[in-house]
Amino acid sequence: MKIAVLTSGGDSPAMNAAIRAITRVGIHRNCEVFGVFGGLQGILDEQFHELNSRSVSRILHRGGTILTTGRSEEFRTKEGQKKAAKILTDRGFDALIAIGGDGTMRALDALSNHWKGWLIGLPGTIDNDLYGTDYTIGFDTAVNNALEALDKIRDTAQSFQRVFLVEVMGRTAGFIAFHVGFATGASAILMPETQTTMEELAQKVIVAKDRAKSSVLVVVAEGDELGNAHRIAAELSERIGEKCRVSVLGYIQRGGNPTHFDRILATRLGAYAIECLLNGKHGGMVGEVDGNLILTPFEETWSKKKQIDQWMLGLLDELAG
Repeated sequence: MKIAVLTSGGDSPAMNAAIRAITRVGIHRNCEVFGVFGGLQGILDEQFHELNSRSVSRILHRGGTILTTGRSEEFRTKEGQKKAAKILTDRGFDALIAIGGDGTMRALDALSNHWKGWLIGLPGTIDNDLYGTDYTIGFDTAVNNALEALDKIRDTAQSFQRVFLVEVMGRTAGFIAFHVGFATGASAILMPETQTTMEELAQKVIVAKDRAKSSVLVVVAEGDELGNAHRIAAELSERIGEKCRVSVLGYIQRGGNPTHFDRILATRLGAYAIECLLNGKHGGMVGEVDGNLILTPFEETWSKKKQIDQWMLGLLDELAG
């Protein structure tokens, strides 16, 4: 079997671990594995390079992706998808494995309408917003990166007895904010999955200060309905009569060496992708749910909504006390 592998969309830690597993397990099982450089656009530009065991040496611990990544406007069109299908066919590929987020899964689903080859997706995104897996590749590392930064911000907040709003990534899902907020003892967590008014937020902050808390930390997902952290802080400052400080973590969350958890998850999913193909299973995203490796149809990965733990969410006010 001749297999192409690529990374698409935003990078996430441990993508390299997945590439390594796909390459080495694939070669061990008599497959040819080719890396596609530049994401989906790399197919259209025919950036194929054969990989061997040495190609993926000493990458397990590295963040980012050795194949590089990107987004392709051309691939969004039917003409671009048909062109990609023809190139893959002409090059003799039997299967394509793509590592990325919901945009990547949508792209694979669209390509399936034009190409007879087999398609497998791996959930590579720090947002953890794909249905069909408990955790996505890179999420654990992103949370730990944010956690380390918030712990340091907390030191300053306590020293000056200030209110800090810290913005983390998450345009459509608040999993990073949720996990980091609980792990740092935040007084409030703002994220797309919950509705919080400015009045409710101001009351939470006032109550926290009345409890003689030396600092008040509010974690904000960038996609919250109230707006970004700067906008929220400006209005909150007026309501509580005190200037609120803001820190936007940004791309620091995506970088750095992947955690043990992400390296193992990426390795398991990469190896399982090869097993699926060799067993005739395709047309979906591999994931891990309750410790079991599964294959979820592409459309379900974005049409079904992964839920935030409502029981934990209900404990936030009690724990913030």
